[in-house]
Formats: sequence, C-alpha cells, structure tokens
Amino acid sequence: MSATVLTVRELNRLTRQAIELHLPLCWVAGEISNLTRASSGHVYFTLRDADAQVRCVMFRSRAQLLPWRPENGQQVEAQALATLYEARGDFQLNVEALRRGGMGRLYEAFLRLKAMLEAEGLFAVERKRFLPVFPRTIGIVTSPQAAALQDILTTLARRAPHVSVVLYSARVQGEDAGAQIAAAIARASHRAECDLLIVARGGGSLEDLWAFNEEAVARAISTSGIPVISGVGHETDTTIADFVADQRAATPTAAAELATAGWFAAQEKLINLSRNLHATAWRMTETRLQRLDLLATRLIHPARRLQALDNQVAHLAARLAGALGRHLRRDVSRLGQAQLGLQGVRPNLAHLHTRLRLAEERLQAAGQRLLTQRCHRLDLLQTQLNALAPEAPLSRGYSIVRDAAGMVVRDSIQAPPGSRIEIQFASGQATARIEST
Repeated sequence: MSATVLTVRELNRLTRQAIELHLPLCWVAGEISNLTRASSGHVYFTLRDADAQVRCVMFRSRAQLLPWRPENGQQVEAQALATLYEARGDFQLNVEALRRGGMGRLYEAFLRLKAMLEAEGLFAVERKRFLPVFPRTIGIVTSPQAAALQDILTTLARRAPHVSVVLYSARVQGEDAGAQIAAAIARASHRAECDLLIVARGGGSLEDLWAFNEEAVARAISTSGIPVISGVGHETDTTIADFVADQRAATPTAAAELATAGWFAAQEKLINLSRNLHATAWRMTETRLQRLDLLATRLIHPARRLQALDNQVAHLAARLAGALGRHLRRDVSRLGQAQLGLQGVRPNLAHLHTRLRLAEERLQAAGQRLLTQRCHRLDLLQTQLNALAPEAPLSRGYSIVRDAAGMVVRDSIQAPPGSRIEIQFASGQATARIEST
C-alpha cells in the first residue's frame, strides 16, 4: 500500500470501510444542538457533551417512526452506525433509533428559572400592561448588525413612517449578551423617551437564544417603566423574555406589526371614511347640479322676453309703415284722420316699458325667493347629514364600545366578564375591563 497512490475518493472509501468494520452499531449519549429538518424529511443535528461533538443524520424512514419530536437542548441516546460521508470526508453518525436521555443542561436551567419566576408572579396576567394604541416613539433593543433590526425598521416604515425609532444597542448572542440586553432595557426605562419597547432578535438554537433566558433580562423587563414587546426567534421559539414581557410576538416582524397596530387600523379607517365622504359629497353635488339644470330650463331669462317684445314691435312697425304708405297714396285728404287712427292703434311704448320693468323686478324677486328656499333646503339636509354622522351621538353623551379585536360591541355576549374593551367618547377614549354582564 505504501507505493500505491490513492485518489481522495478511494481514500475516503477505504476509511469508511475501516470505520464501519471496527465500530459496529452502538448507543451514543449526548445533547442535541443545531437541529434542522430538511424538506426531504431527513433530520440533521449535532450530538455533543462537555468535551466533544459529532455530526448526526437521521434519514426520513427512521425519523418518521419517532413518537416524539426531537428539539435542541434535549438529552438523548442514539443508536447509530459510525461512518464517513465520502463526498465531503466528514465523520458522522447514521442514527437508526433515538430515545430520550434527559432534557439537557440548558433546558433544565430554563425550566428551573421559569418555575422560579412564575412562582414570584412575573408571568401573571394582571401585572402585564396594555400597549399604547398610538405610540409616537418606539425603542428597539437588539444588535445593530441583526437582520431582525432591518425587518423591524422595514415594517415600521411601511405601516407608520411618522413614528420615531430609538435603537438601544446590545449584543444578542454570546457570553455577556444577557447583561448587555438587561442594561439596554434599564437605559431605555431610565431615559423614558419611548412609548413602547421592542426586545428582538432572529431565530436560532437554544444556545443562540440563551441570552433571553437569563434572569437579568427577565428582571429588567419586569421592572421596565415602558411596556415591552418580546419578538425573539421564530414562531416556535419560546424564551423567558416572552413570558415576562407585556406582549409576546411570534417574530421580530410581528412585533413591529403589533406595535403599530393602532396607527395602521386608524389609517385604514381614515382612508375608508375619506372615501365614503368623497362619494357622499359627489352624490350630493350631482343631485344639486341636476336640480339646478332642471330649474334653469324652466326659468326664462328677462333678456329673452325683451327680445320677443322687440321682435313683435318691429313686426308691428313694419305693418304700420306699409299701411301708412297705402293711405298716403290713396287719399291725401284723409291723412289727418289716418294719423288720428294711427295714434289709437300704435302701442304706448312708455307704458310697456314700465310694465316690462315691473315684470323684471317681480322675476328677480321670485328668483331670489327660490334661491333662498333652495339654500334653506340645502342647510336642512346638511343638518340631517351631520345628525347621522357617527361622531354626532358621541357629542350628546353616547360612546362607542369595541372589543380587543377592534370590533364594535352591540351585545353583552360580545363582552364576557374579564374581557378588555375600548370606549371611544366624543373627546378621547378609555380602556376598561368587564366585571359582569
């Protein structure tokens, strides 16, 4: 063999065969970490103890037979075949069976701290504060390099771009991360420059998220003078910070959405009200214009009447001139009598102008009265519209009651004892809890 030149593939194959020959199927105990589930159904994880670790794979055919779900931090015993993954030269264990061996050091510490804080009442529902509906400044406790920060800032800019943001920088992973997070929360509480505080980081293993399971962080959240939203990890991740916080969000993005829920709902409501008001005003304007056009067709302008009278006078004058010419040619001696007769036939224009002026004045007065009546009718309709507006009953002492989801409460069944309600008055609003119905 010393004179033989092997390829890397041949070397890995010989190594795998040697390992599988000398290390038969055996049980190995350790703690699960870095567990991932592939879309193919295979489960990849690291089995570790205090001094060493080894990569493991449990193929789908074996993983789907497990009656329980492996998670990071669990202490297990794996029946595995030691082998070498030839393509990468990685030593690994092909797990054939898996059984519980304990909950793991970190998970046991998590349960002990959780039980202690719960006994002290830090998880009690009655000590949790309501989040401000319209926060003007939102604080964020996270690392400046965290991807979760960008997710939060993007969501805030999209849903409430007018809200100010203050970053309280802290490490979210590592040996002193818990102390830095607790100090950042205390600093934000001391400055009191925010209406709401988000404590966040992205997902990871139990070890990655351990800073948010430290007692210092839990104490800092419980003593914070500002309501706290915990947005740590993914939806399936749960930390001590989630239990102590006033509100828990599944992800950092969900935390930002929860913080701006009031602004977003108000914006949507304002858009709907504006759209409805515009449509109502447009319909009223169209109705008034159609009514005005109808009245305009029925109203004869004085100039048209004068024009008709002028045409009639011109016609009579033409007939009169013809009659005069005939009388002049027929008999000069009858001129005097014809002139006397003409005086009786010719209309009195001064009298007609007087009548025309009086008719014009009456027409203007009638038009003014009609316009006054229409304006009075318009004011009456406006008053009726204002009386039908949702805000009108509020000014008379009524109020609007909504449940925690923002739905209007019309029946006591919608508000069972212990539920939280929002009461809107003509000026301002209040939050209450139902004692009895």
